Amino acid sequence: MKSKQVSNKAMSSVGIVGCGWLGSALAHQLKSQNINVLATRSNIDNTEQLKCQGIDAEVLSLPAEQELLDTHAIFKQQCLVIAITPQFRQGRVDYADKVQQLVKSAKVANCVEQIILLSSSAVYNGLSGVVDENVELDLSADKVAILKDAEQAVLNFNRHSFNKNIDNQSNDKQINKNAYVLRLAGLVGPNRHPGKFLLNGRMLNSPQAIVNLIHQHDAVGLIHALLMTDLSGGIFNGVSATQVTKKQYYQAAASALNLPMPNFEENDLISVSAPKIVSGKKTKEALTYTFSHDDLLTWLEQVE
Repeated sequence: MKSKQVSNKAMSSVGIVGCGWLGSALAHQLKSQNINVLATRSNIDNTEQLKCQGIDAEVLSLPAEQELLDTHAIFKQQCLVIAITPQFRQGRVDYADKVQQLVKSAKVANCVEQIILLSSSAVYNGLSGVVDENVELDLSADKVAILKDAEQAVLNFNRHSFNKNIDNQSNDKQINKNAYVLRLAGLVGPNRHPGKFLLNGRMLNSPQAIVNLIHQHDAVGLIHALLMTDLSGGIFNGVSATQVTKKQYYQAAASALNLPMPNFEENDLISVSAPKIVSGKKTKEALTYTFSHDDLLTWLEQVE
């Protein structure tokens, strides 16, 4: 994790909503820097697991009754990282509603100065070629529309306001409320070796698609860079520079674990459109961040 950006920002506390595999890694990184962390999970068993790791945690289950949610301790933190998952595979369609609830409570509490939403590069589904943060999205798919609505809810938090003194004078102190969306590519890292997806022998599709992935270490690094940035909000892609086909990558993953070569759908061998490549150029330049695992083929060879 290497960010060359220099910031004078003093970060005292961070709340992580939906502190799972990625959030836990972020929490440990922040705690190592003596930053106060409060994490949430949706049930008591998971919060107890976090506490056993030395992470302060409380239950927060969404959707929730708004007035009750407004009083949750997570909204007393200086920075808020929203790491809840959309759960599309479970048939959920209320992701944007949950994010909107969190943003509303953050506004009511008026303690949160910064929100970072961990979104997904799945927002680019339906597109082809090189896609960046300014591309027009294909909102015809429900999943994309829901992700976009959630992102917009967070970006609407981005505003500048003033504390008015009793005489309503013009020399009031400005309060910045900054919001960021980090569109993360597919996550790999500890306990998430892509070769393990092949253990059940399932057939893979889209062999000519380009993999868009990021290592957990770099995802945490980018979140930390956003927490410390002086940039006034925006959308950023979190993706490594690894641009090989899905077939090449999963063959390398299988080889790294001494597994049989994966099988691909034969009728999916030819693609009529250019493969989708998520661009990470803006993020690397704006945050002056250097990836630790930009080459995920090399990482495959190094993983135990």
